[in-house]
Amino acid sequence: MSRQFPIFLDISNKKIYVYGAGKIASRRVMTLLDFSPCLTVVAPQASPKIMEASEAGMLRWVCEKYEAGTVPEDAFMVLAATDDNAVNEAVWRECKGKRIPVNVCSDRSLCDFQFPGIAIKDDVVIGINAGGADHRLAREWTDRIRKEVEKDGYDDQAEKAQNDSKAQKNGPGDQDG
Repeated sequence: MSRQFPIFLDISNKKIYVYGAGKIASRRVMTLLDFSPCLTVVAPQASPKIMEASEAGMLRWVCEKYEAGTVPEDAFMVLAATDDNAVNEAVWRECKGKRIPVNVCSDRSLCDFQFPGIAIKDDVVIGINAGGADHRLAREWTDRIRKEVEKDGYDDQAEKAQNDSKAQKNGPGDQDG
């Protein structure tokens, strides 16, 4: 599979649907909650984390199984993360027909995008991806980077970088953004 281009999107007001509420879906939902309050989880049962988030009004949990034809046309993106590969594939087929980007946790060849490991500190967001082939490697790097970003010296490093960029006020800067 070819490399994927990292892109950062504002999903703060986008409708995101997650089908499934088990271990993988819960981990991804908890990550998405840092970026979007417009999450809907569709699953007949949910993990304690998803139930708590639903009760706290952080997401909407629809307590039912996926039914063909029920993916909303206005969904911005969908995650198919059930424990049933056939259901994940059915969600994928429906999303493809509606031209909705979809990530299928059980088959990377069906993914329009990959779900990255995320490290966050204030306004700094770092996404980590290992091409979808080695989840262990991606998790190891995510953990390493999270630890580095959360170190006490992080704030000093950010301030130093900001001061360094101010010192170069007449330079050409980074032309690629």
